[in-house]
Amino acid sequence: MNKPKYPIYVISKGRYENCLTAKFLIEDKVDFKLVVEPQEKIEYVARFGEHRVLTLPFQNLGLGSIPARNWCWEHSIKEGHKRHWILDDNIRCIRRLHYGKRLKCNANKAFIITEDFTDRYENIGISGLNYTCFAINKIPPFYLNNHVYSTLLIDNKLPYRWRGRYNEDTDLCLQVLSGGLCTVLMNIFLIDKMATMTMKGGNASELYKGDGRLKMARALERLWPRVVKTDRRFKRPQHVVAHQWKKFDTKLIRRKDIDWNNMKTNNYGMKLVQVGSEIKSKEIKDLINKV
Repeated sequence: MNKPKYPIYVISKGRYENCLTAKFLIEDKVDFKLVVEPQEKIEYVARFGEHRVLTLPFQNLGLGSIPARNWCWEHSIKEGHKRHWILDDNIRCIRRLHYGKRLKCNANKAFIITEDFTDRYENIGISGLNYTCFAINKIPPFYLNNHVYSTLLIDNKLPYRWRGRYNEDTDLCLQVLSGGLCTVLMNIFLIDKMATMTMKGGNASELYKGDGRLKMARALERLWPRVVKTDRRFKRPQHVVAHQWKKFDTKLIRRKDIDWNNMKTNNYGMKLVQVGSEIKSKEIKDLINKV
């Protein structure tokens, strides 16, 4: 397959002039749907095409992106899909972590490989891609039972839903883990994402202004008092789960209909190529010579 098999939804509000995720997905020739509120439909259609835009049946609820996320979930179920992707709208590109290098790659490959990996197991509720900024030093190919932010592949059979008003991604992951399922955060593929509150639109004006960051952290702490605490990180109030993630120790369960002993290496057609300036890493040079 050259395209992801599960639908990709990008929720966006107030960013029709600079919807970074839509721009890089179009550049990578990825099929996706922009999910927008009705008052902004014309603006998004004018820039990204009517065939890419889905219009929500509500607007300005003051609940951030949560109603839109649940709407996408139900939409994907009605379309007959097993899983669906939910992406934030402030992602610049996807990268491949390879021998310590964070190399820009085609997004289709990242989605397909994550889907294939996820579908090999019986008990993954959510999987997704880590942030480029967190890919430092030597890290494993994926983290098991951890948070998944901004780029999520969700099992449609989950009995949970997005809820509340703040920190909905952390809350959903905690719901999944507390229910005895697994989450998988991929490190082999990474997202370049704009930092929170650095772009106009989105939740910046509705949720984060004033003491919104403190309210956000406290709200999650009230939902998960034994797991979450409010602290100060990155010079602002921040919820902290930290070592509490390690308490979730459910193991991955392999599908029994797969011949695990005879699985072969699959590079999915990916090749290392030189773009722009000379690549200095000897490891990368050697690999390029072998392609």
